[in-house]
Amino acid sequence: MSRPEIVTLGCRMNIAESERIAGIVGAAGDLVVVNSCAVTSEAVRATRQAIRRARRARPEARLLVTGCAADIERDALSGMPEVNGIVPNVDKLDARRYNVPAATVRERQALGHTRAFLAVQNGCDHSCTFCVIPLGRGRSRSLTIEHVVCEAQELVAQGVAELVLTGVDLTSWGHDLPGAPSLGVLVDAVLEDVPDLPRLRLSSVDGVEIDERLLALLIEEPRLMPHIHLSLQHGHDLILKRMKRRHSRADAIELVARLKAGRPDIAIGADLIAGFPTESDEHHNANLSIIRELEIVHGHVFPYSARPRTPAARMPQVDRAIVKARAAELRAAIANARNSWMGEQIGVPQRVLAERDGGGYAENFARVALPHGTVPGTIVTITPTSHAKGMLQ
Repeated sequence: MSRPEIVTLGCRMNIAESERIAGIVGAAGDLVVVNSCAVTSEAVRATRQAIRRARRARPEARLLVTGCAADIERDALSGMPEVNGIVPNVDKLDARRYNVPAATVRERQALGHTRAFLAVQNGCDHSCTFCVIPLGRGRSRSLTIEHVVCEAQELVAQGVAELVLTGVDLTSWGHDLPGAPSLGVLVDAVLEDVPDLPRLRLSSVDGVEIDERLLALLIEEPRLMPHIHLSLQHGHDLILKRMKRRHSRADAIELVARLKAGRPDIAIGADLIAGFPTESDEHHNANLSIIRELEIVHGHVFPYSARPRTPAARMPQVDRAIVKARAAELRAAIANARNSWMGEQIGVPQRVLAERDGGGYAENFARVALPHGTVPGTIVTITPTSHAKGMLQ
């Protein structure tokens, strides 16, 4: 019998949920589940391509689509002849939606991974003018500390050496729980109650929501990796205001300054949007300069894409050619910052978690090549000798 296949697009939340889906559908036979993304029009296009590829590869399989595009683009995707059914995003972890006998469901598969993503929060209560994801994910919902700790302990018992806490709006974790605990409380609990976990990392965070407890842990706790990825989006205050973000440029600069003062080796990542409606050359230059000012070395650049039912889609749009050119400039600026930073890592010992592909990630999330035969799941110390040998870009 053919084994189920999970095709994952988009964010780390989807990666974490796909691992859970794989455990749920382990006995479902000839099944393909496409866990889709709708963050941009390009992501929706990639979803449609993935569906067509999966159907060509598995012509007899039952093909189901879930994820954000399954909600936001439901009519379009359900109308594709390759698709047998849609699983609403809110129900993607419900075994009944896949017609799997309850007795055969594995709560969590044996992952065989060295790193794992643990989704601790879902949904979003904010209303950024460019973002369609709340339409696909709903209101913010948090797992309890007890639930998170239990899952973390199980993953470590399976051999996971690095755990990445993730969520749609990770720093809003706990706002809906009794007493409204902060993310710092959760991170503290995981570190204390899962003592055998060597490394803990956070996925994208909203800097304005980082509480003092979490800030202290990022600076002082060696098991919490020196790497932070900010949901920054832009470097100009007027565009941030039109995006309905809750931070200013100065807020981001102050946060990074505090982090680097306390932990100089911390690596900064960020999401940036190019060509947001009304963006002028001045605004774009501010986006470029924030890369230099914050020393962003792990960057994700998104060319602005108008999404259905969002306020930004009704604003004056920037010409697509300009949007693409500005995105290319942002990527080049990040590449330059990254190259300089990579050069600084040469000759500096790096503690690297070995993965199964012959490489691994240092604590600062630099990608490092490892000697042949390094055992996956082990943490080894490597001193990179060059970009090409000992460290990868």
